[in-house]
Amino acid sequence: MPETTLPRPLDLPLTVDRSDGASMSAQLVGQLRAALAEGRLAAGERLPSGRALAGTLGVSRTVVTEAYEQLYAEGWLEGRHGSGTYVTEGVAARPPEGAAPGVPGPCGDGPPRRGAGTIDLRPGIAWIGILDTPAWRRAWRLAARMPPRVPRQDPHGLPGLRALLASYIRRSRGVACPVDGVLVTRGATSGLDLLAAAVLRPGDRVGIEEPGYMRARSVLAGRGAEVVPCPVDEHGLVVEGLPDDLRLVYTTPSHQYPLGGVLPVARRRALLAWARRNGALVAEDDYDGEFRYDVAPLPALYGLDPEVVVYLGTTAKTLTADMGVGWLVARPDLVAAVARRRDELNDRTPLVPQEALRILLERGDLERYVRRMRAEYARRREAVVEALGGLRLRGDTAGLHVVVDLPAPVVERVRDGAAERGVLVQTLDPYHSGPARVTGLVIGYGAATLAQLRTGCALIADLAAR
Repeated sequence: MPETTLPRPLDLPLTVDRSDGASMSAQLVGQLRAALAEGRLAAGERLPSGRALAGTLGVSRTVVTEAYEQLYAEGWLEGRHGSGTYVTEGVAARPPEGAAPGVPGPCGDGPPRRGAGTIDLRPGIAWIGILDTPAWRRAWRLAARMPPRVPRQDPHGLPGLRALLASYIRRSRGVACPVDGVLVTRGATSGLDLLAAAVLRPGDRVGIEEPGYMRARSVLAGRGAEVVPCPVDEHGLVVEGLPDDLRLVYTTPSHQYPLGGVLPVARRRALLAWARRNGALVAEDDYDGEFRYDVAPLPALYGLDPEVVVYLGTTAKTLTADMGVGWLVARPDLVAAVARRRDELNDRTPLVPQEALRILLERGDLERYVRRMRAEYARRREAVVEALGGLRLRGDTAGLHVVVDLPAPVVERVRDGAAERGVLVQTLDPYHSGPARVTGLVIGYGAATLAQLRTGCALIADLAAR
């Protein structure tokens, strides 16, 4: 594609290349981040609107919006109500002498950020500061050479990737699954949607943890199901409270989202016995099962009973949500039914990301990166726990977030006070389908640098103490 550039007043040579293995938004993020780190964009300088920049580059507005949102999350950019997008005061500066532009430091902190930019402590975001490795670039470069497939691709996904995923799940999650029991999706939420489309009828009752994952609730309701809130405690789903007429239960047993409990073996067996007794399915979302800091990652629930469990995984937390690849693992006849329904819906996972993931798995690069990120997230978790001081925490032994227990009136004051000072946090309210049963803050440590984590969490601890 011919190079297109951003016109004055910024006069920056921003380009996107559709033949590049990286997504267009990732290309734009990298170029803008480098310009900010090198001081080619000055503090307080206004950027073009998303619509204007998209028109200049000949891309969709979504590409620019995603790039800006990533830079907002990292603290490089800030929005001024009714005015536009600006470079955050104090962050646009040259990196230390001898450091390459945009190259992260030993802890993946990236270029120094000394200004009062937004610190994003909301959950659900993986750290990508050290993702741009030679292995990552090589995988996308090789994947981009794939010729177009005719006829349409198999709705199960690329055979080579499915075989490697089966091996990876066996090694990383301690369960064996046949290749014909693996279907490549666009992520865990995509897998849940496909499962619901294949097995649910309008009006079927489905259970979801309360508090629980908001998007899962929306997906199931969108397929016409009656969503039934199912209580959780400090250990996860309370199996004794499950109604007998549920067709499916969605659960996060390895690290309950958002409270962080780990479902004990006795409850796991009770859940599987309940499912068999009532002819129900269990959808296991293993969204961050690779990251545990007290013991080795726990085996997936699927391994205890592949007949009734459907296992959902994703690269969103191990790599980046922008990759858009996940997997659904179930008994082969159920996978075949999901694939048929997917074909009817004309839903596909793009081939290039599939091939890039296949290359990362084949060369062992993904597992090396996960080991590296497990150490990185352990450092981040330690910094968060230390900065939050004596506050009562939940779920701090695994995953990419912790929950701070706070009474309802305090929660709102802390959230609002933090927002006024540029620190974004999430409360537990949206994770409930009705009035909040548990109150507190959900603090993610995937989007911010270590320095920002310490600063933001120290502010929260101070506000809570006051």
